[in-house]
This record gives sequence, C-alpha cells and structure tokens, in this order.
Amino acid sequence: MEKNLRRGILMQATKNTLFQSGRIHMLPIERISPNPRQPRRHFPEQPLRELADSIRQHGVLQPLTVQKTPGGYVLVAGERRLRAAGLAGLTHVPCLLVRATPQDSALLALVENLQRCDLHYLEEAAAISKLITTYGMSQEEAARRLGRSQPAVANKLRLLRLSPACGELLRKYELTERHARALLRLEDEDARLAALRHIGEKKLTVAATEEYIEIQLQKKQMEGKEKKRLFIIKDVRLFLNSVDRGMETIRRAGVDARFDRQESEEEITITIQIPKQQAIG
Repeated sequence: MEKNLRRGILMQATKNTLFQSGRIHMLPIERISPNPRQPRRHFPEQPLRELADSIRQHGVLQPLTVQKTPGGYVLVAGERRLRAAGLAGLTHVPCLLVRATPQDSALLALVENLQRCDLHYLEEAAAISKLITTYGMSQEEAARRLGRSQPAVANKLRLLRLSPACGELLRKYELTERHARALLRLEDEDARLAALRHIGEKKLTVAATEEYIEIQLQKKQMEGKEKKRLFIIKDVRLFLNSVDRGMETIRRAGVDARFDRQESEEEITITIQIPKQQAIG
C-alpha cells in the first residue's frame, strides 16, 4: 500500500512537472545538504552500517531526490541512503533533480519515509503535525495528501500529547504504537512514566498493557472515592461539634435543653429536646 501511495504521489509530481527530467545525475556528496524538513530524527547506527555494507557491494540502487540551490543541492528524500553512502566511502551518489516548493519537499520527504517500516510512529506524528501547522492544512487535507483516513491521522496526532520523557521510554523499551495509544488513557505524567517503566521492564503485550492500565484507572477511581468519603466524614464531624457547642450555649443561657446522639454502622441519630415554654419565652 505504501509503495502504491508513493508511486501515486510521484506520478502526480511528474504530471505537475516536479521532476526536471528522468535523467539521473551523479552528484558529489559534499555538495548535498540535508533536508531541513526531514521527518526522521533518529538514524540508528547498526542499520545504517548494514546499509553501507550493501552499498559497498551493490551501489546506491535507488536515486536520491534533490533540488538545486545557488550553493549546491538540498536533499528532498533519501537522507538515510546519503549517510550510508558516506559511510561506504562513496564520493558521488545518483540523484534525480526536482523543482519543489517547500510544501512539496516536506510532503515528499514524509511520504518517502512512510514507506519504510522503521520510521518511528512518534516521528511520523510530529512530521504530520508540522505539515499541517506549517502549510495551514486541515487534518482532512493532510489525510488526503498522504493517502490516509482522517481518523487515522487524528489518532496519530493524539500521540503528541505524550511528553518527550514518555517518548524516550517508548523508544528505549521498543514499545509499539498501540502501547502508546493505551498509555493516553492515563492523564497524570508521573502515572504514565511509572506505567511505561513497568510495561517495558515486564515486556507486557498490548493486551496485558491495556489490562494493567485499566487496573491503574480503577485504583485511581477508588482512591478518589475514598478521599471524597474522608471529606464527608470530616464535614459531619464539624457539624456534630457545632451542635455540641450550640447546645452548650443554650444551657448556659438557662434553657434545659437535652441532646442525645446514637451511632450505628449505618447511621448517626441525633435527638434534641428543648422545653416549649423556654423556647417560646
């Protein structure tokens, strides 16, 4: 599906004369600058070295996409291949030249990365958010441009509610997007971090994670009820103390008032008796 998505966008790009030609240019690596709109922020060393080994043997099989600038070239898509080619010792890489607006460049870089399964879902969410905010797109328009449904884009963007600290733990424990979505049910940051450490250290599945978070929510709900009950008990005691003080004041005024309180497991019964003549007089 992702390959078909990219092929469709590239066909549309060709239709709009985005590509200057079908000719491949061998360009010096030193003259190619990274794409500032690159959605990928993490380039793990081991996979990069593995790609470099493959490039040493077979070369760069898929051309990079670049845009010409007064000072050289700016990468539109293919930074991972560019880095690996440098590690492999290449001085030139095959490139296709495009005429790209900033929006085209950002979109192509995102789509090029979306077809790769190793793009982290948090990087994907951040890239979609940046695409929307930078170019004033609605979620519906971004979804259409990326070949996604609007609910899928909305769910992806919800992940940005997680803090950078949560993101670090999600990466550290290699937890999935479904783990991350389950975590959103917890509102408190400390609760999220504690849950992440437990989930990661115990290597919980998604189903086990959802069950664990449900238990945490139930505990919090019970704690809330207990706090509310304690507040009610405190208020009742204040009321009873006020009654006691009131009765004492009445007695000091010469009124023969009587006060009786009986308590059981279910209720507190208060009886107050004041002589009618004294009350009226």
